Amino acid sequence: MSYRRVVVTGMGVFSPVGNDPKTFWNNLVEGRSGIKRITQFDASSFDCRIAGEVTDFDPGEYLRNPKDVRRTDRFSQFALACAKKALADSGLDLDRVDKSRCGVLVGSGIGGLRSLEDQHTVLMNKGASRVSPFMVPMMIVNMGSGLIAMEYGFEGPNFAIVTACATAANTIGEAWRMIRYGEADLFLAGGCEAVVCPLGIAGFCSMRAMSTRNDEPEKASRPFDRDRDGFVMGEGGGVLVVEEYEHAKARGAQIYCELAGYGLTCDAYHMTAPRPEGTTVARGMKAASDYAGVNPDQVDYINAHATSTPVGDLCETNAIKLYAGEHAKRGLLVSSTKSMTGHLLGGAGGIESAICALAIKHGVVPPTINLDNPSPDCDLDYVPHVAREQRVRVALNNSFGFGGHNATLCFKAV
Repeated sequence: MSYRRVVVTGMGVFSPVGNDPKTFWNNLVEGRSGIKRITQFDASSFDCRIAGEVTDFDPGEYLRNPKDVRRTDRFSQFALACAKKALADSGLDLDRVDKSRCGVLVGSGIGGLRSLEDQHTVLMNKGASRVSPFMVPMMIVNMGSGLIAMEYGFEGPNFAIVTACATAANTIGEAWRMIRYGEADLFLAGGCEAVVCPLGIAGFCSMRAMSTRNDEPEKASRPFDRDRDGFVMGEGGGVLVVEEYEHAKARGAQIYCELAGYGLTCDAYHMTAPRPEGTTVARGMKAASDYAGVNPDQVDYINAHATSTPVGDLCETNAIKLYAGEHAKRGLLVSSTKSMTGHLLGGAGGIESAICALAIKHGVVPPTINLDNPSPDCDLDYVPHVAREQRVRVALNNSFGFGGHNATLCFKAV
């Protein structure tokens, strides 16, 4: 069977370090943190009082009907905004595309938690009759994909994947799979999240999963560091235009890179903790590079999932060693950009796939900031503090989610 090639031709991002690819990339390369004190609610009584918030975001710029701003959750507003920016970046002429061959796969790890929290407050304080009739569509995870399809009339495959923090990587990977097998020609794919709200922060604080370095927000997310104490919440997301190669060439599209492989496994181990030895993660990485037709020693860069948790960062380090062997310590660069953006949960794989594409385009690997005292067991080249110029021909993006979901995407220079 002849398989079709898939390429990345556009991207849209909203993140704590920038809301367009140029600003986003420049801030990452310069090692600037987007972590600050929470401003969206009074977090003074919380154990964790810091987050990576999106600033300068007006949903009214992206939703045509002003009433829809009140009828949609922030996560789906991010989804539509990212999609609009991605399409603009791709240069796609919507009048010259077969919309029955265009799909949308934009997910979220949690969905409209903020709206659910707000409407529960209405229920408790004002009664059932005052709950919004839009509560359910505001809350459900598939609404981001639905709104995007309605906006552009895309009638191809459309659904939302929920695999916690692996969500966006899975959506992009499944878009790759469907284009590869001829089920569509183009997808808007990625993920968005917006749970910087009291219930979201409280839930993760109760798990003791979050950093409490509240006095030094910019230094709180410190993947692979000896003194890491948990992740920092981020919000926003990323959507890519992924497209069949000949379809992109025929319209003269810019091509960032090829989306060449996708691997997914399950730890089958624990609700929230990864399998420590990293065997299942390593197997997923191998599957992604096998599909791409590359050996582990041909991989130049891995954008790590590493969230700055003691167990998770070590597990991923072990997995990379299992996957890459001697190459893991001889030329393979690894970095965690969550040190600057925080952890966008279901949106993480969206912005981090964009980072892989930009690293290939620009020949620069963004750093892991705050890596002041590397953990003894985390002993790879994590590009500490300062970005590094290096030709990137092959890049992997790792994403792992509660429930044991593991996803790896492989990107190649065209």
